[in-house]
Amino acid sequence: MNAEIFTALALFAFVSSITPGPNNMMLMSSGLTFGWVLTLPHMLGVGIGFTVMIFAVGVGLGALFEAVPQLYLGLKIISVAYLLYLAWKIANSGPIGDGGRAGARPMTFLQAAAFQWVNPKAWVMAVTAIAAYAPKQAFFTNVLIVALVFGIINLPCISAWVMFGNILRAYLRNAKTVRIINIGMALALVASLYPLLAGVLG
Repeated sequence: MNAEIFTALALFAFVSSITPGPNNMMLMSSGLTFGWVLTLPHMLGVGIGFTVMIFAVGVGLGALFEAVPQLYLGLKIISVAYLLYLAWKIANSGPIGDGGRAGARPMTFLQAAAFQWVNPKAWVMAVTAIAAYAPKQAFFTNVLIVALVFGIINLPCISAWVMFGNILRAYLRNAKTVRIINIGMALALVASLYPLLAGVLG
């Protein structure tokens, strides 16, 4: 991988990681509802889980879905259902101060890592990164480089969303205001499903 491709890869990793998407919406909501410390496992699960996903896609899963399109369609359907469920959970996140509604818990490391496999934006990012930035020469090494670059860049980007939610937490003590913000983020998460829904229904 030459310097030009590496620079383009780093820029793509930054832009795709910092822009809104299901992970960032959920992390911001968790930072607002539960705070930085309790959201840390969720954040690490996203960062590490996505890095592992890119590597796995690069070494064969992408080819499997191309060979058996029905598997990819099934993944899309599962993604829509699970993201709608998560949007409902975000919309019903309780007031801050006591960690949300009674019984509410932030996403665990394993839950966040597993979520990457049903996250449409994560799939688009992973497949695009491998296709565009992993030259066929020394392909395995390049796939590893792509995964590591995303792992290094993605974590600080997503942590900014947690931090923003946590900053809002310090200023928002009104339960109704927090509820409105969480509903807004839930609606944004649902809106992010439009390309996926178009692919499933189209």
